[in-house]
Amino acid sequence: MHIAIVSGEYPPRWGGIGSVVFHLAGHFVQLGHEVTIITRSHSEKVPSQEGVNVVPVRWARLPMAFTRSYGKSAIKALKKLHADKPIDVINAHLPLVSWKRKEFRWLQKNIAPVVSCLHGSWLGEKEGVKRAAAARESATWRNPNDLAILTTAGWYSRYERAGILESSICVSNSQSTLKEFKQWYRPDGNFDCEVILWGCDHKVFRPPNTDAEAEQLEHERIRTQYDCGDEEALSYSSETKTPMLLAVGRLVARKGYMTLLRAMPEIIVENPGAKLVIVGRGHMKSSLEKNARKLGISESIHIQSSLSFDELAQHFRSADLVVYPSYYEGQGLIPLESLASGTPVATVDQEPLTEMVDTSVGGLFKRGDPSDLARCVNEMLSSNKTGEKALLGRERVLSKYTYEHNASDYTAVFERAIQKMG
Repeated sequence: MHIAIVSGEYPPRWGGIGSVVFHLAGHFVQLGHEVTIITRSHSEKVPSQEGVNVVPVRWARLPMAFTRSYGKSAIKALKKLHADKPIDVINAHLPLVSWKRKEFRWLQKNIAPVVSCLHGSWLGEKEGVKRAAAARESATWRNPNDLAILTTAGWYSRYERAGILESSICVSNSQSTLKEFKQWYRPDGNFDCEVILWGCDHKVFRPPNTDAEAEQLEHERIRTQYDCGDEEALSYSSETKTPMLLAVGRLVARKGYMTLLRAMPEIIVENPGAKLVIVGRGHMKSSLEKNARKLGISESIHIQSSLSFDELAQHFRSADLVVYPSYYEGQGLIPLESLASGTPVATVDQEPLTEMVDTSVGGLFKRGDPSDLARCVNEMLSSNKTGEKALLGRERVLSKYTYEHNASDYTAVFERAIQKMG
């Protein structure tokens, strides 16, 4: 079938949605389907995949408003694409595309059934920003995106409601997200929604290969770069006295980085050689560095604004523990990428993270609580079960959280949507 994927993110925008769409598209092609991606235009080069056609469209570079301008451009692109090569199904990734109810109806009447992916909601994002602000994570007014979410999420939520009411089928990326949409939008009895948690690329995110000399040298370089390269660390031993903690994600308030920084003094008391490496881009870099100085932990903190995909994967392998203190997620891919890499993860004891992570593969702490975060990290670093959790985490990912699983599950949903349209 010809699958048209409408996604506001696509590489080189490597956000969660962009990463999912990139890998999912490649796996659809492997199953014999033709894939066209309609995404926002940008100046950087788009990575090529055999069998995947990318159509960039215009959009207004304004917080939140881009979803509407991009949505209009995407409809024009779908019309043209369908005239050239008939589309069998439209896969729209919400909330980064905003269509009205009548636009969903027009697309399904004139082009193809729409299957909408629910990656979380604007109202959920707003709640996450409010929680983070209450915990003094960051001044919301300093970030145009957070400010736009706080002030306009209610307005843009109507487009989400249009998606769940008018799509042929919706697919939520977690039980938590599905509950949110039911709670806030109260869809009628015709609401058709399945839950499929996104997977990750288990071939890229994989455990260390200690027999590969080049990889071992890269591991040694990374550990040395962050001043956490004692002999045990260089041989991937949990006995290291210089543990490397890794946190990955956009540098925005709802990701909980201030909570993590506030936990570091307590972590350092028990693990004086511990280093925290934060990988992400965003407006909070300077404030994180400023607060690290105030806490007296600057020498234990490293912030990397950007890494290549391969470098990031090696960071997951080289770390002793991944910490994910987010205030809100639709699903959250970082914990899965950590588990796939054979690295245990510490995260908040809230859905949707608990749908993927429990104490058999990682650790849980109270959201927004620095002392409980420190307790969790220190317990995991001192545990003799870390290696066992790493093995179980990898097994969990392979059993149900892969793009192979996703591609197969989504193909079945697309086929059902086509049948529903008759």
